Order: sequence, then structure tokens, then C-alpha cells
Amino acid sequence: MSVHSLKAPFRAPFKTPFKANAVVPAKNGEKTSSFSTPRTCKKQTCIPAKRNKGYKKYNGEDEDDESSENESEYNSGEESEGDSASDSDGKHPRKKTKLNVKRTPFAEVSSRNHNSSARNNNSSPSVLRNPKIALKSQFKPPTFINKPSNNQSNNNANSNLDEDLSRRLTLGMRRKVFVGTKALHDPNNEKSLVLYYPSDNEGEKKEPIVPIKKKERTLAEILGVVIPKSDKKVHVVVDPILTSKLRPHQVEGVKFLYNCTTGKVVEGAYGCIMADEMGLGKTLQCIALLWTLLRQSSLPNKGTIEKAIIACPSSLVRNWANELTKWLGNRIKPLAIDHKGTKEKFLKDLRQFVNAQGRMIMNPVLIISYETLRTNISELNNCQIGLLLCDEGHRLKNSESLVFRTLNSLKVQRRVILSGTPIQNDLSEYFSLLNFANPGLLGTESEFRRNYENPILRGRDADASDRERETSDQKLAELWSFKLTGFDVVPVKYEHVVFCRLSKFQLSLYNLFLTSPAIQRLLRGVGSQPLKAITILKKLCNHPDLLDLPDDLCGSEDCFPPDYSLKEKSRYVRPEFSGKMQVLDRMLAKIKQETDDKIVLISNYTQTLDLFEKLCRNKKYGFLRLDGSMNIQKRQKLVDRFNNPSGPEFIFLLSSKAGGCGINLIGANRLILFDPDWNPAADQQALARIWRDGQKKECFIYRFIATGSIEEKIFQRQSHKQSLSSCVVDEDEHVERHFSLESLKQLFQFNPNTICDTHDTFKCKKCEHGIQTVPSKVMNYGDSSSWDHFTGNDDLARINDIMLKEEANRGIVSYVFQYNSENGKK
Repeated sequence: MSVHSLKAPFRAPFKTPFKANAVVPAKNGEKTSSFSTPRTCKKQTCIPAKRNKGYKKYNGEDEDDESSENESEYNSGEESEGDSASDSDGKHPRKKTKLNVKRTPFAEVSSRNHNSSARNNNSSPSVLRNPKIALKSQFKPPTFINKPSNNQSNNNANSNLDEDLSRRLTLGMRRKVFVGTKALHDPNNEKSLVLYYPSDNEGEKKEPIVPIKKKERTLAEILGVVIPKSDKKVHVVVDPILTSKLRPHQVEGVKFLYNCTTGKVVEGAYGCIMADEMGLGKTLQCIALLWTLLRQSSLPNKGTIEKAIIACPSSLVRNWANELTKWLGNRIKPLAIDHKGTKEKFLKDLRQFVNAQGRMIMNPVLIISYETLRTNISELNNCQIGLLLCDEGHRLKNSESLVFRTLNSLKVQRRVILSGTPIQNDLSEYFSLLNFANPGLLGTESEFRRNYENPILRGRDADASDRERETSDQKLAELWSFKLTGFDVVPVKYEHVVFCRLSKFQLSLYNLFLTSPAIQRLLRGVGSQPLKAITILKKLCNHPDLLDLPDDLCGSEDCFPPDYSLKEKSRYVRPEFSGKMQVLDRMLAKIKQETDDKIVLISNYTQTLDLFEKLCRNKKYGFLRLDGSMNIQKRQKLVDRFNNPSGPEFIFLLSSKAGGCGINLIGANRLILFDPDWNPAADQQALARIWRDGQKKECFIYRFIATGSIEEKIFQRQSHKQSLSSCVVDEDEHVERHFSLESLKQLFQFNPNTICDTHDTFKCKKCEHGIQTVPSKVMNYGDSSSWDHFTGNDDLARINDIMLKEEANRGIVSYVFQYNSENGKK
């Protein structure tokens, strides 16, 4: 059977070309063709043929020269064994060729002992293309090029073409990642908030913050992306999304925070205290700082920090998470530990936060309560933290507390304390806060007392000598030089201290108690219970129904009014038995009838809240109540319900101990603090519930004080502490020295004939016979002597508040201090 008798063309069984005339041994040892008869040949074998190194590229033309014939024919069976062996490794060099070559028919297979080959010139449409030629052509991936438009010039077309060619996509190749060297946001925009200018600190030393050592390769190293190193500094610009929401006073606050946490204020100090008024948007300012440090630094494409922790009271954990989502959306995913899940889930999330590094950090911000952080500090001991924010930071006022020691053990250098009241009682608490933010900046605690606290306190006393006052001013100037405590400009509000006379029933009980044998023994220093006596007097100033008469006060039966009933007090409230309650009753009625305002009533005692609740039920007023008995999950729902303008409740009863911190009650624009606390910080927190960011109405805030009573002594002690805070924190050197420490010990002295015992101690130069004749130029919030003063007679008609104008000449309100924030200075 000859090859010429084949009707169908021969099809190669392999993709690679093979030798069709391979020689196989015969029986007698002579060579025969692979296409011999079956009786004289063994099993056929296919051997890959060697590719000719000298072939030419096909160009689609008919070529009959010798080189073309050599390209198309099969190799002879007399090829050397070395050539065959060299081809068996499959490494055939491929050269570029065009895909549109002319099809070439199969060459005829040579017969036995035929050393030369000839081309079969008989072409047929059914003949397939030569597989040897097909494999010579290399696959060329397609390219996608945007063709220039017809109306463009040739130069533009060529430039666009070159640009597209440099960016074209190719299969099997990874695109290069181009890393920019510019600022993340445009610093030249007129609305941009630039926190760092490269020209400011060209020769500045690098911050002594040790970077995190990474043992594993970074993602850029794994992908082979080389980020060019550059010493060029870039601008640090606050994200425009946040800049558009910042008010002018908040812009200054963000700048202050950034300068302190980057060590620009004091060399080696990276912490600060944000001591602005409550409700002015400290949260938004801190979010702007946090987001900026996470995303940007003076070096391009690099953040200043990688992780941050926000420590706050448990009731504010969810509020912080909501605020981050509100301002940043899905740009950041905080990890909020609010104990909604299981303990295993909480520990898993916490360990994931600790172990994540570099681009594997999915939750860069951890929001956790002080108590949870203290009990799980072992999980965070080895974690490098870039920034620590401590909300309601006055919890760190005691350097010996467990919370202070726990947070101080964290590996974090940048620390920010948020507190509207950095000085609550004395300068030692201020030292604890500043020493936590910047350890060792003011020396040890004993050195601080010797160098600052004792000289300042001696100079602030009313009986201090001129030399002691001069020394005190010098020490205050040294504290001011650090500039690590900042605050914001305050918006508009009216705050009043309303002095109310006691009712006849209260007066008789008060005098009876002061003349009782128990108080007489107390004043002589003989075995007594001073705290119990103080508590009885404070409750009596609110309302006699708060006392357990006659057990709390022996002989009180003789003081009962004719219409007073012990059984009736459990169901009804008689406002006429209390001076402060009479003023409150008239104000609630006027607000309900003539305005659409809402009001918050705050007290230190839940018993007083019970009294308010009875009054609301008797008058059929809509109200809501929040105290320590309500769990955290229900509190926010109650607050949202009250802040709804269409809600029927216009009174919110609030315990200063349970809800004095962090709750936003902007649905109301009036607030009454019914009784004072020994700690002025507690009162300041309570007074700030309505005067917050987002409030749209003028705010009217009232502090009720029983005239001439123990409440005035408490208020005077608060004034002394606030005066000290104004000197140290607010850098006010014009605060008057009104009270000596000895005068504040006279707690149990009662002056029923005065219109205001506090004003009598001022020796006020603006007033004549209690009536102000000289206007107040600048009001200092910590010094009520700089406020406007009004007597309770016709003079009260000049006041700004319509509610207090109604109390003129009624005989209950004896005196009023008014602070106007438009003329005020914190």
C-alpha cells in the first residue's frame, strides 16, 4: 500500500510535528520505512522532528524557491540521532510570524530508500494547513486602543495614541501601581483646613516615636509593588467631608488637638486636655483628629498612626460608634465593645484588634468602657496604640485609682483627655490629668505641690499678702506657658442663679433644727453626725415633704401649718410649703400655656424626682423620667422620644447622678437644677444637657438656691473652685479673691434677713444697695461677681428672661445673677 493511494490526507496525532518516515528495524536487520506492509514492520512510532533553525517568515506570497520547499517538507529519515535527541526536550525556539499565511498542502511521503523529498503541487481545498507551520506562529494577545476622533489634529492624535499605548491592558501581565507623592486632599482649596505646612518644619527633628517592627513581609512586598521612597514633605489637610461640618470654634479646636498630639506645642509632649464647655462638639473635633492621623502624615501615602482607642463611660460606647458612622459613613469600621454578644465573641474581636498589623487592620478604632478596659488590660498590654481618647476624662483625677493605673500602662504616647471640668476640687486633680496626658512634664506630685499648688492657693486666698499674690501670679503664668489645655468659644445662652426665700413652714423647721441639741453638740465638736445634719438641711431647702417628720426633727409637730397632713403628702404636692417649689410651679404653668418650649428638671435626689412626678401628675403634665433604675439600652430610646418636637411630653425628669454625663437633650431649651452639689463639676455636667451642638433655640438655664441657707454656702464653695479653675485653665488673671477658706466653714449659720448672702461677700463695686448701676463689660463664667445682678423687686423687670420677669415683687425670688454668653468669657 503506497502513500499515493491514500484518499484522505494524513492527520498528525500530536500537536508537535513528527517524522513521517521514521526507520524501524526489520527481521533481517535491514531498514524499512514506517509505512511498509504490516508483515514486515513492527508497531509504528512517532518521533518529534527537529525544527529548522534557518526557516524564513511566510509573507503570504507563493514561493517555489529551495528554502520554501525545505520549510514545508518533512525531514529525512537519515537525520542524525543527536538531532533527534536534542529535539526531544520540547524546547523549540519560536519566532514571530503573521497569522494570515497561505495554506500549504501536505508534502508527499517519500517511499522506501527515498533520500530526497518533493512537494506535492496538486493543491486541494480539502487539504488542511501544515501543522508544522501553524505551530510556528506565536499567539498575539489583542490590544485595545482608543482611536482619536476625526476632528483632532495629527499631533493630538499621535500624543493620545502614545498615551493609550503606554496604558494598554495585556493578558497575563500585572499592571503597575503608581503611587502619588502629593497630599491626600487639595491644600489650595479656599475651604481646606490645613494642619501642617511642609515649609513650617523643614529642619525639624523626627518625632521620637518608635515605629512598629514588622517581622512579616508587607502586602506591597508580596505583590512586588515598589513604593518610591521620598523625603519630600506634603500638606496635612482635614477631610473636606468633615471640614464642611466644622464650626469656627471647632476649627480652632482641631488645630489645637493636632498641634499637641504631634509635639508642636511642647517638645516631647504629645498629650493635651480638651477642656471646653459641654455640648460644643468635642466629639466631632476628635473624629476629625482621629481620621486625619489615621490617613495622613507629613510623608506621602502614610498615616501618622495605625490604631486608636476611645475610652468612655459604658453609656457612651454606642454613642461614639454612632457618631463615627454619622460623620464618616462606611469609610471606617470601629470596634465597639458594648457587651451585646457573648464573652467569647468579645475576646475574639479584641484579640483580632490587637494582632492585626498594616493593611490587615480592619477595625482601626476600638471603643471600650473604662471598666471593660480595666478588666481586660492583659489582652492589650503588648499592643502598640497610636492615639488614646479619654472621654469624660475627669475620671482620671485620682492618680491612685485602678482606672488611672490601667490606662497609664498602655503603650501609647498620644493621649487626649476630654473634660469640661478639669479642675473639680483642687489643683492635685488637675495635676493628675495633665500628668496622665504628658507623664513627667510637671515633675512628681510632691514637686508640683511645692512648686505650683501651694503658692497658687496661698495667693488666691482673700487674706493673702501682696507678695503671696505676686508669687501666685508668677506660678500661674508658668502653667499657662505649657498651652496644653484648650477650650472653645462658647455660643449664646443665658444662665441664672436664682436665690429663693424659704417659705414660712421651711423657716420654722430650719430654725428648730439649728437650735436642736444635736446641732448644738455638733457646733461644739462633741460626738455628732455632720453628714446626716447636712443632708437633712439640704432636703428641707427643697421641700419639707422630703423629710420623715416628726422622726427626723423632734418637736416639728408644733411647726405644722393648720392645713398640713402627713397622710396627704404621699399623693399630693403642696408647692406653697417650699419657696423654690412655688417658683417652679408658676414657671411650668407659664411654659405650658404660652410657649412651645420644653424643660429639663434635674435633682441630686431621687426623692425630689418623686416629688416632681407627683406635681406633674397632679397638674396633668406630660413628662418622662430617667434615673439610675433605668438600664442603658432604654435610656437612648427615652432621650430620642423627648427630643422629638411632636412629642406630647414637655418635661424631662433627670437624676444628675445617673444621666448627668453625655446625654443630649436638645429637644428642650430650658433647664432647672433644683439643688446644688458639693462638686461643681457635677453641676456643670448637668447644666450642659440642653446647651449642646445642634440646639436651635436660645437656652435658659436656672440654678435654684435657697437664700441664706446651707445651699448658699455650698454655692460659695463652688464659686471658689470655679474661680481657681478660671485662673489655671482659662488663664484669667482678673478673677477676684472673694472667699477665705475660714469663711467657708460656717455651714450652719443661717441669715434669713439677707437678700443674697453671696452678693454680700462680693463687696461688689458695680452695685449700690444691691442694685447694679455699672454695666458688666466682660463676664467671666467662673466668677459670678462679674455677671449682671438683679434684685427681686422692680429691678427684676430688666432681666432678659420672660419667666423670671413674672417673679418680680412676688416676695419669693430675692436676687438673681445672670450670665450672658454674648458678653461672656469662659
